[in-house]
Amino acid sequence: MSEKRKIKDQDIESIMGSLLRVGVLVSAGIVLIGGVLYIIQHGSAHPHYKTFRGEPSDLKGIKQIVTGVTEFHSRAVIQLGLLILIATPVARVLFSVFGFLLEEDYLYVIITLIVLAIIAFSLFSGIAG
Repeated sequence: MSEKRKIKDQDIESIMGSLLRVGVLVSAGIVLIGGVLYIIQHGSAHPHYKTFRGEPSDLKGIKQIVTGVTEFHSRAVIQLGLLILIATPVARVLFSVFGFLLEEDYLYVIITLIVLAIIAFSLFSGIAG
């Protein structure tokens, strides 16, 4: 008689903790690399404090950011690190859905899917608030 190994809450929590830790560390490393690149590329430039310039249009979409990273643009590398930082808790919520499914805790699956839908709506709706 072989027993099916049951996944415990502690296993799920351990994996989620590792997911968050790795996501933050990878993000921080990418932002650090982008910061070093920025200093190398723009370190001698003088800032203009009287003129505010927002985010360039070439860094407002994921496709443009990835293109900028492949061309070693420092601001694009920093933006990629920030995108990974934003994606880390979203990945945690997504992993929670699968963890609750494995534990057969369907009430929490529904609650977590609602949370995921709210996060997706807030990220992709374009409604500022």
